[in-house]
Amino acid sequence: MGKLEELNAGFGILGELRFVSGPGGMPVIELDNGLGAARIALQGAHVLGFQATGQQPLIWMSDEAMYAPGKSLRGGVPVCWPWFGPHASDSTLPGHGPARTVDWQPVASGHLQDGRTSVSLEFVDTEATRRMIDHPLRVQLHVVVGSSLSLTLETSNMGSTPFTLGEALHTYFLVGDVQQAQVEGLDGCSYIDKVHGGAQGQQHGPLGISEETDRIYLGSGKHCTIRDPSMHRCIVIDSAGSDSVVVWNPWQEKAEAMGDLGPDGYRNMLCVETANAATDVVQLAAGATHRLVAEYSSKPL
Repeated sequence: MGKLEELNAGFGILGELRFVSGPGGMPVIELDNGLGAARIALQGAHVLGFQATGQQPLIWMSDEAMYAPGKSLRGGVPVCWPWFGPHASDSTLPGHGPARTVDWQPVASGHLQDGRTSVSLEFVDTEATRRMIDHPLRVQLHVVVGSSLSLTLETSNMGSTPFTLGEALHTYFLVGDVQQAQVEGLDGCSYIDKVHGGAQGQQHGPLGISEETDRIYLGSGKHCTIRDPSMHRCIVIDSAGSDSVVVWNPWQEKAEAMGDLGPDGYRNMLCVETANAATDVVQLAAGATHRLVAEYSSKPL
């Protein structure tokens, strides 16, 4: 029995959840339950797309994403773990940690009574990842697909000493025209502006995007929205276990240099990331478990 057959035998749900060969031969979970549909790559536990039934797609994925072992995928929902950005003390380690470029394995799946579908994936610990993460941790991503998309990143400290945890769901949302979109719900929050050398600022009113933007909003609220008049909708982001929101768009010059965003791709994506970053990292006690939760939905304007 091949790998896909084994996965389908163990975790597939007839007519609802199946494992298929995706781009580049990458194993992908396809879910469709009548309420919504999603695709998730096992590499990185990377959500590639989500669409509620009768609505437009919520998640942006680059047409030029490179589907290859060990390569991060441009778009979707990359998992940044167990640090956000560069490692605090070792610049040779991968930015945002190894979670988004290594294999995860399914550990559970199920049909819920309300018609939604759940699937849980666990980070596969290897000798290579242990060299990067010198602390015993277990992390799982729990995905629930219905008319909304719910993601829970659950980290358990299996060691005998505390661990400093940084993390993010680096979600790329689909927008009609980023220059018309606004992020609401961050009014009054302080932020670190990474485009301008880490300068401190404070948000006043909605955030518009008209240039390269890379900000970490600290102590931010648990609810924010993307108002998108081009697509006549509002994307709703509810979170728990998160003290930061990262807003990112590379804009034209940097996007062209990246090579995998596609022509003018930056115009149709906006990252609003549920995170614990910068000074908002989590001090995870020995034996403790932390859950970072994000739920995404949309409503018409």
